[in-house]
Amino acid sequence: MFPDRTVVDATFLDRIPVQRPGSVSLVGAGPGDPELLTLKAYRRIIAADVVLYDRLVSEEILALIPASAQKYYVGKACSNHSVAQQDINQALVDWAQAGRTVVRLKGGDPFIFGRGGEEMETLVTNNVSVEVIPGITAASGCAAYAGIPLTHRDYAQSVRFVTGHLKQGAKWIGLAWHSQARPWFSIWGSGICCTSALH
Repeated sequence: MFPDRTVVDATFLDRIPVQRPGSVSLVGAGPGDPELLTLKAYRRIIAADVVLYDRLVSEEILALIPASAQKYYVGKACSNHSVAQQDINQALVDWAQAGRTVVRLKGGDPFIFGRGGEEMETLVTNNVSVEVIPGITAASGCAAYAGIPLTHRDYAQSVRFVTGHLKQGAKWIGLAWHSQARPWFSIWGSGICCTSALH
């Protein structure tokens, strides 16, 4: 029974379980080296209650997830999805609304071919607190490790990112294929193509 509102024990409110608001962090895990994580990404990972992680997140970074956290693999390969995207979106909403601190852990950067935009749309629509923590996209990370500058004042004045895979049933829209032959770097979802080398 709820106590008399006029005489409330001072410790009563402290005994009421508080449903803290949940939140979701869309975290970029970078190209795999844990030393390339941002400090904010690291802090979110070690404080998570629930982690939904992708196929390209390295074992070294997964090892940072606390043992107390619930971990769910939701990775995808071309035409091989362990969990449908709409189900991932809904799971993020459900966990956050249950008061959990949720990390959606993605290889590279969440907003570069990472479907982070779709997940954020769903979370915002459902009034869920969400933040995006950028990661080093695999394209720039791998190129840097290989000693390949993506831009160079003498040889490559621009860089573009082009997906190697489309959403099922989608069509290429507005991509001028002839422009891909110009001397700049094109970063494809399936690898790096130095178009300047084609001339």
